[in-house]
Amino acid sequence: MERRNFIGLSLASIGTALVTPELALAKNVPASPVSDIYYTKESPGRWKEKVAGHLPSIGIEKTGSKITIRVVTSHEMKGFEHYIVKHVLLDQNYKFLDEHLFNPDKDKAAISTFTLDNYSGAVYALSMCNKHDLWLNTATV
Repeated sequence: MERRNFIGLSLASIGTALVTPELALAKNVPASPVSDIYYTKESPGRWKEKVAGHLPSIGIEKTGSKITIRVVTSHEMKGFEHYIVKHVLLDQNYKFLDEHLFNPDKDKAAISTFTLDNYSGAVYALSMCNKHDLWLNTATV
């Protein structure tokens, strides 16, 4: 083997050995959303005065294997001027489970009910306001 090929192959092998374990370990780590795209109670960003009306609350009721999740955002609905656009429910790996869209002409309150079967773990509720962005809260089933 020529010296140049040997050195190139050696460097490629070392690089692979360094990167592969990280890739293997990352496979088991759940994805987390980018924190700059939503607000939480702990991190309200520029909307710190808006937490009470925008952070979704999550209620959980279990009946056998059936789980009912109730998401409520106490924000008032002022027609299309200022309202909650939708609620989205995510699983513990931040994967989409369900959503509820609101019609500000008809819906007087931002309340969503979701039903899951045989689920355990964290759930995340997103509440989208047309003026004050996206808010995230979590609960455990």
